[in-house]
Amino acid sequence: MRGIVVGTWFAFGAAGSLLAQEVIETPLAPAEGEGVLPLVGPEFEEIEELPLSERVESSGAALVRVLDKITGAVTDIDVPSGGAVRVGLISIASIDCRYPVNNPAGNAYAGLTITYQSIEEPVFRGWMIASAPALNAMDHPRYDVWVLGCVIS
Repeated sequence: MRGIVVGTWFAFGAAGSLLAQEVIETPLAPAEGEGVLPLVGPEFEEIEELPLSERVESSGAALVRVLDKITGAVTDIDVPSGGAVRVGLISIASIDCRYPVNNPAGNAYAGLTITYQSIEEPVFRGWMIASAPALNAMDHPRYDVWVLGCVIS
């Protein structure tokens, strides 16, 4: 049986007293012969729709701001979903840009892949959130890139 086992250990505390901990075994998977319960029944027959406050829509492009830290140039560009745009020495490709249905101006997030010059390994790959760019920021010595929002036609 697979599981997490915490062994018995002994240590001396600051006052020189002996401390002990018991063995605790927690199974990670069912033992042989025990099946996994199927996801059937009345509680799984209907999938609830998300409330309007949690629904998102995809847009055709992400609005991205690029700062060149050496020249001080700031550039705002539209990066089409599924496309790429070159700015200076970086190339920005957008997977998708999503925004809340009930608030198109807020909390947009975009999936981006950013490469520097002709280096194959991306300097950034992931999702950037417009309202909190520091949560998943690109770390690059020359460029700062962040999402401003989604382009909604």
